[in-house]
Amino acid sequence: MEIVIGIDLGTTNSCVAVVEGGQPAVIANRGGYKTTPSMLAVTEAGKRLVGHIAKRQAVTNAEHTVFAAKRLIGRKFDSAQVQTAIQNCPYTIVSGEHGDARLELRGKVHSIPEISAMILQEMKMIAEDYLGQPVNKAVITVPAYFNDNQRQATKDAGEIAGLEVIRIINEPTAAALAYGFGKSDDRTVAVFDLGGGTFDISVLEISGTGVFKVVSTAGDTFLGGEDFDLRIIDWLVEGFQAEHGINLREDRMALQRLKDAAEKAKCELSAVDETEVNLPFIISNERNEALHLQRLLSRGELEQLTRDLVDRTVGTCAQTLEEAGLEPDEIEEVILVGGMTRMPAVQQAVANFFGRGPSKNVHPDEVVGLGAAIQGMALLSDHSEMILLDVTPLTLGIMVAGGYFEDLIPLNTTVPTARSKVFTTVRENQTAVKILVMQGESARASENELLGEFILTGLRRAPAGQVEVEVTFEINADGIVSVHATDLETGQQQSITVTATSGLTKDEISEMVDEANEFAVSRRQDDETEQTVQEAQKLITQIETLFPEVEQVVAGSDFGRDAIDKARGVVDRAKTLIQAGDVGELLEQIDALARTQRMFKGVVGKVN
Repeated sequence: MEIVIGIDLGTTNSCVAVVEGGQPAVIANRGGYKTTPSMLAVTEAGKRLVGHIAKRQAVTNAEHTVFAAKRLIGRKFDSAQVQTAIQNCPYTIVSGEHGDARLELRGKVHSIPEISAMILQEMKMIAEDYLGQPVNKAVITVPAYFNDNQRQATKDAGEIAGLEVIRIINEPTAAALAYGFGKSDDRTVAVFDLGGGTFDISVLEISGTGVFKVVSTAGDTFLGGEDFDLRIIDWLVEGFQAEHGINLREDRMALQRLKDAAEKAKCELSAVDETEVNLPFIISNERNEALHLQRLLSRGELEQLTRDLVDRTVGTCAQTLEEAGLEPDEIEEVILVGGMTRMPAVQQAVANFFGRGPSKNVHPDEVVGLGAAIQGMALLSDHSEMILLDVTPLTLGIMVAGGYFEDLIPLNTTVPTARSKVFTTVRENQTAVKILVMQGESARASENELLGEFILTGLRRAPAGQVEVEVTFEINADGIVSVHATDLETGQQQSITVTATSGLTKDEISEMVDEANEFAVSRRQDDETEQTVQEAQKLITQIETLFPEVEQVVAGSDFGRDAIDKARGVVDRAKTLIQAGDVGELLEQIDALARTQRMFKGVVGKVN
């Protein structure tokens, strides 16, 4: 059966999973970690770094290291969320030619899907290294509350990374698939998903026969661990400014150090009651004196700083249950997903609301990736009995007279589905109507997301309100929206398949695919180079460690001195090749190093 991987493209960390022998498993990267930081950096030499290596150099290269790009994907530059991010990110956010948010790194402007593609490509390469074969198909997860534009931008990112995205699946739904996999009992569960940048709550009915039905979902695509970090950063910045009169936010390197320290303190306070934030030489004052930041933060203070954020998640839980027509005590299991659910205050708030402790049966960082892999297996298998019934996370409708929003498909409607409504003309002798397709929850059309528009022409001339037009919305299993408008008297019809936009043209995507391919080749070469250099350095260290003993043994003979000189020559030559970066020659020199090492071991072994 063809291989399909599941990718959890997270705000803070990402992971990749695959189903082998009927069992889903998360794949570890080369460092042995099962999650990889969703970070990208561009060095001064123009080299791209992804994951742990990007995170390690973030402080010294803050302006050109990107984190939390997922919070910007599919968003317009002038949106409130992007403007908030501009205030808190050390990297530069600019407006693209289509009004979308983009990033400028080392003088080059990158779209957010392109940045996300670099993370996805890293996940693809981790899977290929493990499986030993190319991987082309993937299921990628997104927050349940992502709108169509954000979903399309994620699909574009997959395409740029060289992946055929066979399905975009909601993160809480993926977590429920992993939780319910292999279980044979019926139950109603709530998935509470608080990650690095987004929050979702979904209620699902899971049947023992393999049917997963989403009952309701809600969320906030700009609420997560990043916001908890920002509260700590604000607390540190304000304290430092009060003491020294200096705003640390104005220094990009200081801001990145604060970000790292805030994240570390937040994680530590899940296990201890108090932690110290200690950042020596954080900045210099006007007299060029080095200033240090040193403050104690308690768990109680952190909970005070972030109480409203936790309360927002509970408010959304209440809204979701109300829409599902359920009481908290009707939820049989609460599944916690995302790193932020390790915070004791979050766990306590969830337990208080639902009246029960959360399930300990899933790994909060891995369960979404596992669920994506399970869904991928089900989509490619002819024998899978698993059925997934998801819902529309946001209301779909059209703009009507007066600038109002008229809904046709309410949020939490099970897909696939179709709904129709009849509208009338508003002007005398009106021969055409413009249909604006929108998505959102506001009664004002202007406050919702415009997905597409089309015009139905050829209407008969008649007094206002006399011509009836039926508008039909259809959503298929992939979430693709089609809209038809029909003149009920003449049968005249016009339709549109709504293609959400990520702000990228086909040509731009094609160019980015080519660049991504070049990066993949370059990255694989870098990996091979690193492996060769590490192997050579290991042999050099072993030989140099043995030199004193070998010299002592063979010092009395001309043959021995000659062998020592040759060995030194082999080591010096290898060091020169490492310095020059000549991998081809170094590969050949490794044989000579290995022979020398074996000879030295043999000499020392005979004496011992």
